[in-house]
Amino acid sequence: MSTDAEQTPAAPPSPDSPPAAKPRESAEPVRPVRPRADAEPPRPAGPAGASHTAVREAGSAAADASVRPKRPEPAAEPPPPAAESTGTAPSSPSPATPSPEAKPPPRPYAPPVPAGPPKPVGAPLHMASVLPSDIPRPEPEPPAERRTVARTVAAAVALVTGVGLVVGAATGSLLSDGPSAQARPGAYEVARGLWHATPVDTLFPPRLEGDGAGPGGADRVWVRVAVAPPADCKSGLDAALARELRRVGCEKLLRATYTDATRSSVTTVGMVFTAAGSSKMGRFEDRFEERELAARTDMLPRAYGTETGPAAGFGAGQRATWTVRVLSDAPVVLYAVTGFADGRAVTEPQPANEAVHPDATTAPAQAGLGHDAEGIADRVERGLRKTSAKATESPR
Repeated sequence: MSTDAEQTPAAPPSPDSPPAAKPRESAEPVRPVRPRADAEPPRPAGPAGASHTAVREAGSAAADASVRPKRPEPAAEPPPPAAESTGTAPSSPSPATPSPEAKPPPRPYAPPVPAGPPKPVGAPLHMASVLPSDIPRPEPEPPAERRTVARTVAAAVALVTGVGLVVGAATGSLLSDGPSAQARPGAYEVARGLWHATPVDTLFPPRLEGDGAGPGGADRVWVRVAVAPPADCKSGLDAALARELRRVGCEKLLRATYTDATRSSVTTVGMVFTAAGSSKMGRFEDRFEERELAARTDMLPRAYGTETGPAAGFGAGQRATWTVRVLSDAPVVLYAVTGFADGRAVTEPQPANEAVHPDATTAPAQAGLGHDAEGIADRVERGLRKTSAKATESPR
């Protein structure tokens, strides 16, 4: 309620009184009254009808806002342009009386307070509290000294690994030439010891099949009738052949005698195991071929006969044809010598490679003795190679 309403209304003027003079409008604007420096600032008036609880909540919210980190405030809008001077003095601002229907001012937004004691106002902010959690944070680069040490260690590890590989390769190379290599011999070395490690039935099977091995491609079958005990070259061979075999070192002589299905021929097959290496055996083979030692009658192998049976009386005078083979891939000299089973003497023996010729007219050739010598020698040689290969795969 205004003060004018509280005063007593004035009496109307009388008709006899002169009219009252109108007040002059002041040309100068009225200056606003400045508040005193020591005066207490006016407190903001709350909305009409606001309760004490709302006032306390507004105060606590203001306190929380002062503790929490301040968010950047939007730039202040420029003030509206000043009104043009109309010659009238602006009235002094008076506190507007809030309307009962006015709503309370909205509470300022404040982010959620993290757990733990509140940080003091003005505390420095860390990057972890500013950057979002899904943005990868760059890791600090290690100092130059640490990078240098890491590179040195990596180079040293690579050097040690390389040296280890080289030393391992060298050690393996040395071991391959040492006792371990001798413990795993090849086919050549295995064949050298077959004479005492292989059953006689393997070296000299009791029955040999000679499909197409006879004259004109006829089939042949040979049956073993005698096996000689191991001997040396001096006692089991003639002097000329024994002397020649000393070049390669005669270690052991094995022999067996076969007869054909008709019991018309007998053949002694023998294997001489030598002490020579592969290169020396190769040169010995070349010597036999160049000098045609296998065709010389003084190189005839000795026959092995029995006292009874088809091989009875088979001796030096019954030798009709023969063959001698030097095996360069094994330390073995293999031979076969054939004669008649009836003890017939032969004055002119003929090498087997000549007796198998279709145009040969000698008695041994006509009887097919050359085919017996070549056929039996072929099959015993094949069995020896097969046994040697099997022994190499599964050394005993």
